[in-house]
Amino acid sequence: MSALAKDVDVAKQPGRIDVVTFGCRLNTYESEVMRSEAETAGLAALAGGAVIFNTCAVTGEAVRQARQAIRKARRDNPAARIIVTGCAAQTEPEKFAAMDEVDLVLGNEEKLKANSYRALPDFGVNDTEKARVNDIFSVRETAGHMVDAIEGRARAFVQVQNGCDHRCTFCIIPYGRGNSRSVPMGAVVEQVKRLAGNGYAEIVLTGVDMTSFGADLPGAPKLGKLVKTILRQVPDVRRLRLSSIDSIEADEDLLDAIATEPRLMPHLHLSLQSGDDMILKRMKRRHLRDQSIRFCEDVRKLRPGIVFGADIIAGFPTETDAMFENSLEIVEECGLTHLHVFPFSPREGTPAARMPQVRRELVKQRAARLRAAGEAAYVRHLSSLAGSRQSILIERDGLGRTEGFTLAALGTSAPGEIVEADITGHDGARLMATPLAAHAA
Repeated sequence: MSALAKDVDVAKQPGRIDVVTFGCRLNTYESEVMRSEAETAGLAALAGGAVIFNTCAVTGEAVRQARQAIRKARRDNPAARIIVTGCAAQTEPEKFAAMDEVDLVLGNEEKLKANSYRALPDFGVNDTEKARVNDIFSVRETAGHMVDAIEGRARAFVQVQNGCDHRCTFCIIPYGRGNSRSVPMGAVVEQVKRLAGNGYAEIVLTGVDMTSFGADLPGAPKLGKLVKTILRQVPDVRRLRLSSIDSIEADEDLLDAIATEPRLMPHLHLSLQSGDDMILKRMKRRHLRDQSIRFCEDVRKLRPGIVFGADIIAGFPTETDAMFENSLEIVEECGLTHLHVFPFSPREGTPAARMPQVRRELVKQRAARLRAAGEAAYVRHLSSLAGSRQSILIERDGLGRTEGFTLAALGTSAPGEIVEADITGHDGARLMATPLAAHAA
């Protein structure tokens, strides 16, 4: 999961459509589809413009921040129409519909259709019908919506899959996204061609449970086949990156692509969640700790120097000190570099919310220890790159990412360029790099 949108400052102009995105890379991609559909619906013609919130439901804190941002947007933009959608709107529509600041609530399926945005009083709709949220589990397909750009991004995200068929005991997301549905391979390839043709040097494939891609498509192609097809049919793609994957579902073609395709970036973010077998079982995960460790070892043999990130939850219900130590130790045992730590918070409606809870103070302590372990591992990783030469995609203000997704500072360079640079050291947070030559992305 990417960082949540915080301190949202929407600079409102008459007739402008602003989209505020919370949560994951899939939301970022969908926000561009939403912007286009809202324009087609005619929202830009509204005198006060519109602010659309694409929310996240992964934690209670994500929902709280969305509500806070909505209130601020209304204070700053009293004439604007405020529309709320995304996972939190799908799972808690009544909560957002009850907010005086909100004009319309749309579900995750509705948000991708232009006609949904016309359900406002401005278009002659009864203003008491604020929530338009259908049963997400009734959705059987995911359309391949085309976008030309990702606003404010140096890399582009492409949706390949949506929803999830698994029911991890801590997760509310299937109730926001529905069951797993794949975008047809041809539509994915065409979207990648379109974005690469518009100058994006790096494309990131994203989904809710991306390694389940293809199970519902004719012939059941797997993620590895999709990756190979993209790289073969879109030679203009210079860097192809995967968002979070479930290692237990990694197929042979995917492993072969990791080993043999230099344009597939040497960085994998793993959905580990815990390093303890009993906690993994209580989470209803499908892997055990030894399988995660072995996966990282095997992939390193295929692609030496590959970088691993992971999601880990601290303080899951029933987690003892010994169980937590297993999670702490897996940071080193898997050689994790980019760690996303989530202090467990119960989500109403999930089985984990009914399990015996760990004291909040202890949850926070364990999360802090995990973050410290992750930070120490990251600094070791930075030190290991000193003296190396790296290809860096510039994102903004002279900052960019290496192929292994490590942050680097290069001084002034244009966003979207890939720069070859020598690594001279680091400051504990990013690499310090000296550019050799830049070439347009």
